[in-house]
Amino acid sequence: MFIDMHMHELTYSTDSFLKLDEIVEIAKKKGLGGICITDHDSMGLRDYAAEYSLKTGFPIFTGIEFYSLQGDILAFGINDYPRERISAQDFINFVRAQGGITISAHPFRNNRRGLEENLDIVQGLDGIEVLNGSTLPDATAKAEEYAKKLDLAATGASDCHVPDKVGVYATYFPNDIRTMDDLIRAVKNHECQPAYYEDGKYHIYEF
Repeated sequence: MFIDMHMHELTYSTDSFLKLDEIVEIAKKKGLGGICITDHDSMGLRDYAAEYSLKTGFPIFTGIEFYSLQGDILAFGINDYPRERISAQDFINFVRAQGGITISAHPFRNNRRGLEENLDIVQGLDGIEVLNGSTLPDATAKAEEYAKKLDLAATGASDCHVPDKVGVYATYFPNDIRTMDDLIRAVKNHECQPAYYEDGKYHIYEF
């Protein structure tokens, strides 16, 4: 099963040009089994996404891309989030206290929004986004290196804001993911691998 774990919808991510129904339509055509909406510092779409998921029968998980003082972190499985910027460690602790998971988003992208070498300092991260749709190969290589060194789950995601980017990268799960608990358990157990879309299908990214 392939899930795009980092996507932006225009209602709460003002830099996105994608509506939820459009994301789902493209995702289905590409063969994704589910999607994650991770808007910038917001989980405002959660209720609507849950209703739309129920209506369509297509798994939609709402997380958040939180801009900590050291960089962007994806979080899943939380009911609340800070309304102001806090340190990466404080955010990780906040998420863990709610039973959620955290993934370092595009840690070495050249826009200075990743955790970068702070990965060596923070404690409690669950994963690293190795493949990201807006990240260059050298940054991907460094993310791979850190995922191995720190023994963290490796994920892939499009980080899409426009139609052409939907599903360019995703995360492969060997088991079906139907609930947030399924997603959290799989990441914690490292039962996931980055994947890329090429020639009309998904391929597992080996590193």
